[in-house]
Amino acid sequence: MRTRDILRLLHLGSSVAEHDDALEQYFIETETFAALVADRADTIAGDKGTGKTAVYRILQKRYATMAALTRVEVIPGFNPAGSPVFQRLAEGQVLEEGQYISIWKAYVLSLVGNWALKVNEGALSENMIELEALLKRGGLHSASDEPGPVFSQIANLVRRLTRPSSMEVAATISPEGWPVVAPRVEFGDETSAPAIIEHDSALRLLDTVLDETGFATWVVLDRLDEAFQGFPTAEVPALRALLRTYLDLAEFTNLHLKLFIRKDLFRRIIEDRFVNLTHVNARKMEITWDEDDLFDLLCRRVRENADFLQAVGAESVVTNHELFALLFPGQVDPGSRRPTTWNWMLSRIRDGNDIAPPRNLIDLVTKALEAQLRREGREETEWEPGTPLVEADAIKRGFAALSAERVEDTLLAEAGEYAPLIERFRDGRAEHNEESLAVVLGVSADSVRPSVKPLAELGFLQQIGDTWKIPMLYRGGLEITQGKAFDTGAPSEEEDELD
Repeated sequence: MRTRDILRLLHLGSSVAEHDDALEQYFIETETFAALVADRADTIAGDKGTGKTAVYRILQKRYATMAALTRVEVIPGFNPAGSPVFQRLAEGQVLEEGQYISIWKAYVLSLVGNWALKVNEGALSENMIELEALLKRGGLHSASDEPGPVFSQIANLVRRLTRPSSMEVAATISPEGWPVVAPRVEFGDETSAPAIIEHDSALRLLDTVLDETGFATWVVLDRLDEAFQGFPTAEVPALRALLRTYLDLAEFTNLHLKLFIRKDLFRRIIEDRFVNLTHVNARKMEITWDEDDLFDLLCRRVRENADFLQAVGAESVVTNHELFALLFPGQVDPGSRRPTTWNWMLSRIRDGNDIAPPRNLIDLVTKALEAQLRREGREETEWEPGTPLVEADAIKRGFAALSAERVEDTLLAEAGEYAPLIERFRDGRAEHNEESLAVVLGVSADSVRPSVKPLAELGFLQQIGDTWKIPMLYRGGLEITQGKAFDTGAPSEEEDELD
């Protein structure tokens, strides 16, 4: 067969869980997923591209058939596509942490409360009738139990409360409860005050209603890092308030929050003395991937392609290493001190924090396949059994495309105010000392380490001894060349070939 025809039979799926219809076929049920299903974990923390959303999607798809979750209803508290619903919270004025707590609790009350009323419509108990009346008084009752409409309703109420007109009660959001907005009524020197829905009492009523339905609810919140992009002043207080809300809900039997959050964002939230952090960490699991996990993930995706396996004669049992060898040469660059192709890939999908997310691996291999297909379009070849389908040059071209993409969609996209500093390294060298960093960053020698810290946290710089290196993942996309940006006084030496 022609190499092009064989490669066209191989599809690895999307590296982004939201766009991968075949995710369930090769999803790996890790210990993190098992802990979540067993209700041993409430916070799932992971770096970008490590599979947080994949864990949620599989949970959402399978929970109804899982024996452990027979009496659990998983309620998404976010919209999986489009602009995050919580973005509206960031666009308004920055509130106090206590006010954000009030908003989060009102949201949970409204989201779960409207769900409970909807599933019991036509057969409401006394407690359900009381809950319905309470939601109506607070402006939290909704015909929909979807995250978008429910949160939009709350966002509109927040806007009214924080920007009251002359025709409304001059009220604000207090940490103790959710105010009921009513028209201003004046009697002489007195003005009517808004009623307050007290959170704990309302949530306790909701917990009782859930007990009557026979269901516990898990409200799952994901995409939290996207909600506050471009609004750094609102991000930390709003998400610290979410963690406080999570802790306050711990007293309830049938009402639980499940949070999916990036590790770097979690660190920013808790860095300023977060009280009761041990209670959060006690039920937090981190998603980690080692080299064997990544290799297994890639091979699982390849094995899902039955037509491809048949075409290359691998439909019978072959090891993962044999399967990998069908696709790729033993080395990208020949030489006794050069790494194997697998180690070459691993070294180039890691950032400065030594994180190698599955997303980078899948995208690298996909782009290498695309590069090989373009080559076959220019010069068609017949595949000979025993020779790899993807050439070394295609792997390099695939990596160049990956680097350019990750610089734009991850590094610069998430750098915020530090993006201009990263741009200063463009067209430069890969290795720096304090003196060269001071020149690039335009700071004094005493300010180098504080200036480098946020760049290191972003995974752009990695300290090795007394120097800092830019990881290979970002070099091509910034046109950074190998070598030192400073003079050592010694003859230039080539960077370690095993990198």
